[in-house]
Amino acid sequence: MTVRIVAERSEDDASAIDALIDLAFGHDRHRRTVYRLREGIDPIASLSLVAITMPRKIIGSLRFWPVLLPKGGDYISALLLGPIAVHPDYRGTGVGARLMRRGLDLAKAQGHHIVLLVGDASYYGQFGFKRDLTTTIALPGPVDLDRFLGLELTESALEGVAGLVKRADVTEREEAKLHAPPLYPPSR
Repeated sequence: MTVRIVAERSEDDASAIDALIDLAFGHDRHRRTVYRLREGIDPIASLSLVAITMPRKIIGSLRFWPVLLPKGGDYISALLLGPIAVHPDYRGTGVGARLMRRGLDLAKAQGHHIVLLVGDASYYGQFGFKRDLTTTIALPGPVDLDRFLGLELTESALEGVAGLVKRADVTEREEAKLHAPPLYPPSR
């Protein structure tokens, strides 16, 4: 069976994705700390991907969300990856890895520098995620620190970052900045 990785495209996709994520993580997933950073904020549309079979049946999903990281008295933009979900019938087939590679390639191509996630280090390590990149950063709630991982899409992008990850409450004017964020805060 052919599986394609394509852009998420409609409200129908959003409903199918929510059902898939509920299947993968349970209905209580909204109580997790990372949801405090996502609640009321849309995922970045240009980085929202689905894995589909034909006819269009969603069997996997990957989304990225904007967050802000403290650096030198200001904040820089970063991405919060997740959740990534694959239908149980397709786990172990490489669908998740294909979603990850495509999503990270797109994020880098769009000028993003930092990706954070909470997940299994033994799985996400194959994509370059490391715990030692997040030791100076905190999430706004309880989390297993061994599962709080970071990836630098640009070398040394996390250097000097320290403190609490902040929600990126995005206005229409600010949204454009998050699609191609600067590595360092703009000069004043």
